[in-house]
Amino acid sequence: MLIRRLLAGAAAVLFLTTAGCATGNDHGGAGHDRTNHKAHAYTYTKAQAAAITAQAAAPLRGSEFRADCFSSHRQGDDPIVFPGQAGRSHIHEFYGNRTANASSTLQSLSAGTTNCTPQTDLSSYWTPTLYQNGVPVAPERVTVYYQGITDRTRAVAHPRGLRYVVGNALATSPDQNPAARWSCVGRPESSRDFMNCPAGTKLENYLDFPTCWDGKNLDSANHRDHMAYATGQTCPSSHPVVVPRLELLITWPVQGGGLTLAGTRDGANVTDAPGYTFHGDFFNAWDQAELERRVRDCIVAGYVCGTDGRPIEQ
Repeated sequence: MLIRRLLAGAAAVLFLTTAGCATGNDHGGAGHDRTNHKAHAYTYTKAQAAAITAQAAAPLRGSEFRADCFSSHRQGDDPIVFPGQAGRSHIHEFYGNRTANASSTLQSLSAGTTNCTPQTDLSSYWTPTLYQNGVPVAPERVTVYYQGITDRTRAVAHPRGLRYVVGNALATSPDQNPAARWSCVGRPESSRDFMNCPAGTKLENYLDFPTCWDGKNLDSANHRDHMAYATGQTCPSSHPVVVPRLELLITWPVQGGGLTLAGTRDGANVTDAPGYTFHGDFFNAWDQAELERRVRDCIVAGYVCGTDGRPIEQ
């Protein structure tokens, strides 16, 4: 775990110095649109991009727990952006809850099963499917970190049913998507676009979620506005509730080039989207009592915990 921290920190620093800030406007993301995929787009403001990039470069604070998950299934569904519309979305790789599909609800996820450890995490996580030379590749491993990087002593558990999206699936350049970064296992370099990883290593991606919630809404029209990124250790007054940061660390057993993503272009679903369109979704279905315990005993108390939610180092 110490090695992961050092490499992640080094990669984030390099990412911070080379990536720049996203161009933006004063209004943020696009609204929910079921006809032309605009719900997959999001323009980060300069302030948001700066906050995301600063968080990526900030040192980890020894305050986290995790879930270890694997790819469960692959299909063209998105329960958040296109609820009830099976096959409407581009292809996603689903992690965790085995029952996740376009019609998923908190009730259906709660009645399902998971391939995550711990079994008390019935949440669904999903990202676009990766392709190499046109062939889909399942991740080797997905680690979901819950981290106390923002005012950790005030952090509370995500409410059950909370769902939101990060990243910009319709980005047309790397500077439009600061939430995701690619790297190669064991190497410090990172980029917003694909890395050509040499033999002996593997491709990986870090995807960072926001840490501030408005305290009211489990979703919003664009699936983002009820969440916000902190500036330093401070959540904005519009989003005063501190929650742990989700960070997906996804590893694929691939090296070299020929890499593309499932995505959307000109209203059509494709499989040749660039790396800087990476994005992800979270639909919280944890056992609430267990999630609250882990936030209290790991995040607030300032411990690094394993998948069992017990401290393994301070």
